[in-house]
Amino acid sequence: MAKIIKDRQIVEVSETLLPLNADGSFADVPDHGTVLVPLKQYLAQRETLRERGGFGVYFMPDDEVESLGADAATLTLIAVEFPAFTDGRGFSAGRLLRERYGFTGELRAQGDVFKDTLNYLARCGFNSFAVLEDKDLDDALLGLDDFTEFYQAGVTHSPLFRRRTAA
Repeated sequence: MAKIIKDRQIVEVSETLLPLNADGSFADVPDHGTVLVPLKQYLAQRETLRERGGFGVYFMPDDEVESLGADAATLTLIAVEFPAFTDGRGFSAGRLLRERYGFTGELRAQGDVFKDTLNYLARCGFNSFAVLEDKDLDDALLGLDDFTEFYQAGVTHSPLFRRRTAA
């Protein structure tokens, strides 16, 4: 079973990722088990998936958070793909999901995710990380504490100047 970092713990996951088929069609959703379906499939099969339960939504890099909209607040798991460490669209997706659309569940970063990005991802609202398979999870976990003070605001922190107390 695959392992991820979730809420600062290393845990096993059992979700099955259902990517789009090579021709762009949707994969069949199994009757049992938790699945992550692409956003496009969720939007097309929303009622069927809600009746089934046990699913999360998977954002590909080109997916627009706005297309999920208020449905975000009703989900328990959303995964966002990071195709390369130079692609920052997922950071914006995380903040939008948390701050604009009220998502409070597990927000997972997956793809090109490694120790040096975890602290920044957490500041954008991610609480779950599927780190690259060739990286050590225990070492990656340390990346969440690379910095202790932040000048900029984040999902989890106010800017430093707002936290200073009057002398």
